[in-house]
Amino acid sequence: MPSLRGSEWGLAFTKITFMVWLAVAIIIVYFLVSYRNPKIVPTKKQWLAESIYGFARNGVAKEVIGHEGIRFAPYLATLFCFITVTNAFAIIPFFQISPNAHIAFPVVLGVVSYVLFIVVGIRKHGFVSYFKANLFVPGIPWPVYFLVTPIELISTFIMRPVTLAVRLFANMFAGHLMLLVFTLGGVAMLNSSNIFVQGLSVTSFLMAIVMTFFELMVIVLQAYVFTMLTASYVQGALADEH
Repeated sequence: MPSLRGSEWGLAFTKITFMVWLAVAIIIVYFLVSYRNPKIVPTKKQWLAESIYGFARNGVAKEVIGHEGIRFAPYLATLFCFITVTNAFAIIPFFQISPNAHIAFPVVLGVVSYVLFIVVGIRKHGFVSYFKANLFVPGIPWPVYFLVTPIELISTFIMRPVTLAVRLFANMFAGHLMLLVFTLGGVAMLNSSNIFVQGLSVTSFLMAIVMTFFELMVIVLQAYVFTMLTASYVQGALADEH
């Protein structure tokens, strides 16, 4: 197998790759430190770690999936934390872009969640029964299957990972562009020779600050939406009507 030269390693390990590994390290280290010496009266770090996991366990896994959802709580908590941290890079100086603003990373996350609910459905109901129940909706005249089955195939087994990935990517990419437009626009106007245009640069910088706070809400909201949709797909795969 040919080895990678130095320049090729440089292309393989980018700023975006560094941010992904940094996010993983931050999450692992934080939870290890928080639970290193757990106390009955939790410290702030322990309280926050327990709150995050409790939210994923009780607010998502149990609430959406039901009593079987507890076993998916670690994955859902990890998913929520990873998306939140990687999204947060979008408003951190010197990073100022989220890895999820590159379509490859949302696609990987979408595929992982997609494989999860497919495997869960097959293990719960069996391969044939699971796909039969999803593709051939019971109780409708057989000629209608020529219309309904392709729709179910596309919506359930093709579009779900696509919509998961595109929703996350589009929101983070749009937020990155908005911040970039107002920040660079303010710099360009400040360097203008026109005094009036220079004055308008203040408005542009203020809008960049406003959009940063708006982006902060989007960061958490998109992590929540992705996690909730994953849980709802798992719940559908486990549903008894299959």
